[in-house]
Amino acid sequence: MTMNGSLVHLYQTQRAKRALEVHRVGHQSWTTDNLYVESYHEETLYYTSRWDALCPYIEVNEEMIAKAPRPFVVYAIPLDSRFGVQINDKYGMVDTASEAFWNDERRARKFREFDKQYKEFTYSEQVIPGKDLSFDDMIELGGDHFEKYWIDDREVEGFVDYVRDLDVLVLQMHAPDGTLVLTDVSIVLPKYDQLYGSFCQWNRDFKNKSPGNYACLLASRWAAKHGLRWYNLGPVDDYGYKSLFVTDYEPIYAMALVDPQHPLATDPTSPLKIDFRPEDLNRMYRNEEALSDCAA
Repeated sequence: MTMNGSLVHLYQTQRAKRALEVHRVGHQSWTTDNLYVESYHEETLYYTSRWDALCPYIEVNEEMIAKAPRPFVVYAIPLDSRFGVQINDKYGMVDTASEAFWNDERRARKFREFDKQYKEFTYSEQVIPGKDLSFDDMIELGGDHFEKYWIDDREVEGFVDYVRDLDVLVLQMHAPDGTLVLTDVSIVLPKYDQLYGSFCQWNRDFKNKSPGNYACLLASRWAAKHGLRWYNLGPVDDYGYKSLFVTDYEPIYAMALVDPQHPLATDPTSPLKIDFRPEDLNRMYRNEEALSDCAA
């Protein structure tokens, strides 16, 4: 049985409307068309959310899970969510209210060295309401960083979406000749009493001055000055330089929905093998047994 032209048009119209329907959860909004971003482990395709690269504490719900293609991986689910399992990676946290952090002899010495190196440089800070940030603004702030680390335009759009009702902190440092040395972008998260370090773009010509480290110091100082207990350095296992700042660790919760026979689940070099215990694949709920049918 075939549909006549009117029915075909109606079907296509309804399908298009469903694709454009906006869903909301937490700080996030999404449609079935923009929810996910293609990711690759070598040549193996899988999917992550559009907030994966630049945002913390990604909320999920059953509706999102049902709409997402497989394999689908969501990192950094909130601590208080009923979804996700603890993985092997973790957030590095700076307790900005800790006297021990600021007075530690090694740290204090390094901080003085950083300050001395940047004594003649010009520092600026700006708090921007997230609703005022556009995609083009983000490219201006971090375009080189996004290109270097293969951050998709859709993930930049995900950041713009996430911060619509949050403030964004932009810290910059300029050399005496006006050259931009670093741009550090963080999200202010009052709910978590923290400043989350989203990304830092820095000029490789100044590598010997450790601009990435200095950005962490500047952000930690800003958080302390503005009454935020924590500066979240992001995942730290692959970034040894951040160890100078870490006072505490926070577990990261995530979810991986994948056919058990999919290469992403069987390849020993897969990020799922590194981050997840085998029994935690396809486990949606934090306090329930793994659900084998949710990868279907």
